[in-house]
Amino acid sequence: MPYELELPRRLKARGWKVKIREKERLDPPHLTIQCKKRQWRVGLRDGAFLVPPGGSWKDIEPEVTRIIQQQWMQLQEQWDRKYPSNPIASEDDEEDR
Repeated sequence: MPYELELPRRLKARGWKVKIREKERLDPPHLTIQCKKRQWRVGLRDGAFLVPPGGSWKDIEPEVTRIIQQQWMQLQEQWDRKYPSNPIASEDDEEDR
């Protein structure tokens, strides 16, 4: 079952969703932001847009962005819980530091 970040009803009514989806354990850790048929994938390690390439936080409703920023650590924890074999902090990351 996907993890869905709780958003206010008014944002949901306008089509906004923020999820950690199913069957993405081999992908780089990320969250998916949806608004109706538009989708963005944002890396949970660095906050960079994976899809679409060159995407921007300017494309996302400011209130949705604020909620994501406030819940960033929770989203990372949920990814690690869901995909323990592909954690946010991997051994490869530690070697790079």
